[in-house]
Amino acid sequence: MSVPTDPRRDAPAFHRNVAPIREVLLEFLGGRGGDVLEIGAGTGQHAVAFSAALPELRWWPTDAGATQLDSIDAWRLHDGGSNLQAPFTLDAAASDWHLQSHGLAAELTAIISLNVVHISPWRVSEGLFAGAGRSLAADGLLILYGPFSRDGAHTAASNAAFDADLRRRDPDWGIRDTADLQALASAHGLELNRIEPMPANNFTLVFARKQENSDRDAVQRR
Repeated sequence: MSVPTDPRRDAPAFHRNVAPIREVLLEFLGGRGGDVLEIGAGTGQHAVAFSAALPELRWWPTDAGATQLDSIDAWRLHDGGSNLQAPFTLDAAASDWHLQSHGLAAELTAIISLNVVHISPWRVSEGLFAGAGRSLAADGLLILYGPFSRDGAHTAASNAAFDADLRRRDPDWGIRDTADLQALASAHGLELNRIEPMPANNFTLVFARKQENSDRDAVQRR
């Protein structure tokens, strides 16, 4: 009789970065309610940890791969709290994410994406910011974590080597520059609020709605 395979996957990077990322999320999302959409949730370990640290938020993990979705759901069933929702398939590059059909609120408190934009085509970054522009509440945040270059320059020699390796593996991949992401953000009514240095030459980028857009949205809701 064969023993069923445990679908839970373990990402070594999770154990290295979960604590510093959690601290940033607690600063920006602590005490807030509503829905958080995680794009590219991978193994699901971050979703379990962050939803536990932020119990007033409903955490919605997504991914584009079946293996990842199986791992996310297995971690959810094993360790997840009641605020961690079942994962679903999402293509960030799609023009419509159909979020409300999955049960999400019309306006999201935050969208987070960890270690995604450098291992995906540029159209995924474009879709991510377009989706944030469509889906975030007036005070909503888009939070990205990973390696980024700044104003056309890598911040460490190891990042330059990593970028070259990524582009050898797939020409559509590569470390993204904060200036290029800021241009995408601006096109969709967002602006860069914080660049937080993280261990291992990574950063957390926090984008918020441009103030004039937030003020206009508030007036329209009155």
